[in-house]
Amino acid sequence: MKIISTDKAPAAIGPYSQGIVTGGLVYTSGQIPLTPEGDLVDGTVEEQTHQVFRNLSAVLEAGGSSLDHVVKATVFISDMNNFGAINDIYASYFGDHKPARSCVEAARLPKDVKVEIEAIALARD
Repeated sequence: MKIISTDKAPAAIGPYSQGIVTGGLVYTSGQIPLTPEGDLVDGTVEEQTHQVFRNLSAVLEAGGSSLDHVVKATVFISDMNNFGAINDIYASYFGDHKPARSCVEAARLPKDVKVEIEAIALARD
């Protein structure tokens, strides 16, 4: 098992790692719209979603994977009314690659953000 740590994504804000590589898979922790320096992107849901994908990509890369290797994503959103905007941005990052996905409206997300995404991906050989 390898613990993922990169300064290209925000540090964990609790007792967990940015991600774990084990058994040929990369498991990311949920990524929220914090910059790598730890500043909250307190903008639109679109701005927050783009930052989440930048963070997710950085953690996957540090774990030896990429968005192209994601097999499952879980999307947590604070308001299902934002689903369309988030889904459009999500689609732009995955293109023709369509991993399995769950999307859940959560009563409250860390730091009151609008979106959080976690992923499971194949580790590159």
